[in-house]
Amino acid sequence: MDELGPARVSLLCHSYGAVVCGRAAPDLDGVASIVLFGAPGTGTTGPLGTQAPVWAARAGGDWIARVPHARFDLPFVTLGLGLDPVDPAAGTRVFPAGDGGHSDYLRPGSPALRTIARIVSGDA
Repeated sequence: MDELGPARVSLLCHSYGAVVCGRAAPDLDGVASIVLFGAPGTGTTGPLGTQAPVWAARAGGDWIARVPHARFDLPFVTLGLGLDPVDPAAGTRVFPAGDGGHSDYLRPGSPALRTIARIVSGDA
């Protein structure tokens, strides 16, 4: 049997899950790529602090674009969802996601799914 080598692990983060991924990113060793799509924020106020390339997309018809992108660190709690992942200040590699809605990113044949598949396979 041929040895396949190490697995390529990518983290796909949709909607509010992207906030969780953004907060966890600095502690995720060995991740090949992080993909944020349909995200209301990154959970941070700047780049994610990871060695992995971070990709982001938002579809033209996604209502999540109207969610305020902010994060406030108060003495005993943090409020908000963080920086908009498609904002240049986030340091992400933005890719086109088409005109679909919030639940259309992984729809068969969608522009976002085609790009996500290329990212996950290492062909981006």
